[in-house]
Amino acid sequence: MSATLLEPYEIRGVTFRNRVAMSPMCMHSATAEGVATDFHVMHYGARALGGAGLVMTETAAVTSNGPIGPGDLGIWDDSQIPNLRRIVDAVHLVGGRVGVQIGHAGRQLGIPERTAVAPSAIAWGPDSRVPEELTQEGIADIVEAFRAATQRAIEAGFDVIEVHAAHGFLLNEFLSPISNKRTDEYGGDHVGRYRIVREVLDAVRGEWSGPLFVRISSTDYVDEGNTPDDYVVFGRWMKEQGVDLIDVSSGGSAPVKVSSFPGFQVPAAERIRREVGIRTGAVGRIESGQQAEDIVRNGRADVVLIGREMLKDPFWVRTAADELREPIEPPAQYTRYGSMWQRTQPPLPPAPMDETVAV
Repeated sequence: MSATLLEPYEIRGVTFRNRVAMSPMCMHSATAEGVATDFHVMHYGARALGGAGLVMTETAAVTSNGPIGPGDLGIWDDSQIPNLRRIVDAVHLVGGRVGVQIGHAGRQLGIPERTAVAPSAIAWGPDSRVPEELTQEGIADIVEAFRAATQRAIEAGFDVIEVHAAHGFLLNEFLSPISNKRTDEYGGDHVGRYRIVREVLDAVRGEWSGPLFVRISSTDYVDEGNTPDDYVVFGRWMKEQGVDLIDVSSGGSAPVKVSSFPGFQVPAAERIRREVGIRTGAVGRIESGQQAEDIVRNGRADVVLIGREMLKDPFWVRTAADELREPIEPPAQYTRYGSMWQRTQPPLPPAPMDETVAV
């Protein structure tokens, strides 16, 4: 029997109420120290209230020179844990699961006064600064930063950890031959370019027994760059290392214009799922409930990650359920008798049928 979009599913003992996830998207609303704010609690909590089975945070930088831009979340210091826990608590309060994406911007660091690093001293684009090439000691420090970030994610209570290896950021820079020109063991062939990713995943999995995702860019969209062929190779290694799901995006390694259309990245998710034998997440211009249902029901991906559409409609899952004519469980607080508050209060008298709340 084929899977359906709104049915529960389980990974490593963690049950998700449906196969819809909110995609990681930078909000640039943290403090200068990378600490989450009230906005994040409201923003992520609203999508859980709206029915998302999994809410993914934006990238949380593993070092102070790892944010993509000003105001990005951090997970490089213990002082950031309490407000990350507030996000977790808000999502859990309304029955959702919450994941943190951990990463490092590499040469795309968006804070000018901090030092950008990369596998090679190559600028991202003609108007970009040239990063410092990481030494092997520096690489070891990055791996350790991912380990420490994992420990903080555990303390904050996240249900899922996703390692960001996409969109031209640091780990993707190592994977891509257009940004990695190293001649030591961290460059060259697939084995060398994957080495830091292998070390990071080993470090994360050494601390974390829960669901582990990796976001990839399945193609660089440029000659001599990576293609889905390369990610079939990398994906097999990820599966061997205990990765549970590959979140299949694309692009970012070079400043190229990508022509997008509904579902344009789904074929790569489908291919990796089929050839690697691993769960995949489909992302990119997934706009309607029927489109998402078709992706899941036809076995093209196991999860759909909704980005812009969920920014426009925090209750996208509710909208999709209406389109598919499928019932879903409303938030307990939105039913007449089901809220946690009402369980501790004297019961209300029965309401006339025409006054019941429609959800």
